[in-house]
Amino acid sequence: MGLVALVQSTVLSGCKDNVVLPYQPIDSYNQIYMPEAVNGPVVKTLKITDSAQTLVYGANYGGQGYPGSDISVNFAVNKALADSFNVANKTSYPLLPDGSYTLSANSAIIPKGKVSTTPLTISLKTNGTGAMDALKTYILPVGISGNPVKVREALRTTFYILKAQPDFNDYSNYDRANWAIIGFSSQEANGEGPNNGRAVFALDGNTSTFWHTQWSGGSPGPPHYIIIDMNDVKTLHGVSFVGRQADGGGKPNEVNIQVSLDNTTWTDAGTFNLLNNKDLQKQFLPNGFKSARYIKVIVNSAYNASYTQVAEFNAF
Repeated sequence: MGLVALVQSTVLSGCKDNVVLPYQPIDSYNQIYMPEAVNGPVVKTLKITDSAQTLVYGANYGGQGYPGSDISVNFAVNKALADSFNVANKTSYPLLPDGSYTLSANSAIIPKGKVSTTPLTISLKTNGTGAMDALKTYILPVGISGNPVKVREALRTTFYILKAQPDFNDYSNYDRANWAIIGFSSQEANGEGPNNGRAVFALDGNTSTFWHTQWSGGSPGPPHYIIIDMNDVKTLHGVSFVGRQADGGGKPNEVNIQVSLDNTTWTDAGTFNLLNNKDLQKQFLPNGFKSARYIKVIVNSAYNASYTQVAEFNAF
């Protein structure tokens, strides 16, 4: 066999196994999706403001060329997907309350020859009636509803993870002129002298004085508490503490705040930890802003002591 014949034979034998691809129409590549979902959940921290804040949603077209006709796309909040997200991600985000958001439209058009809808917006309410609670993280699943054309399922829904974060600079302390101590677990009425030790000294505007739990004739352990009547119903955003201006133990560590409108039924406003220092320390209520007239300050533990002491307490 000559060299040319050998090469021809080798080439022909190497090509005898033809691969037949299944028919794949161009339309099978054409899909719509939410571009906001491409990078996973949209995580957004919002300000506490009277005006609405907005986030964008919409749909894109991907595939071969451009759509040959208008594509109508519907959108909806799929509340059931919040549970699926939480299970998959080991989270427990509650759904964003209905009254705290509005979709600008439930449908939009991807026009013929274009690849996206016009941007739509979610308006979010962070202050006033119906607003989301501050400092609480919510989930809002917004997705393409139905199947106008083929939908890329992995990008059908955008999960918005939202939290309203207040700023201390936006809140001033309430006037304490009409505040009164109406209850306490204990106080040191004698051992700290005539102008110290009693619970009222936590409200006197003087960081040199302080409330100290009882130590003379007995020293009860935690939890320690004082109950304050503000003599008016206010929106309680947070509280502040100043520790006793001395070294040593007794400064509050774990603190719980309870609030009430009638001094009978109490609502848990949250638990937090303070630092072991003499500085002013502000804390927003961990469980969100609360309407309250009465405040119960509970010190569950103190630094290096079973007693506690507070120079100043305020609320804003």
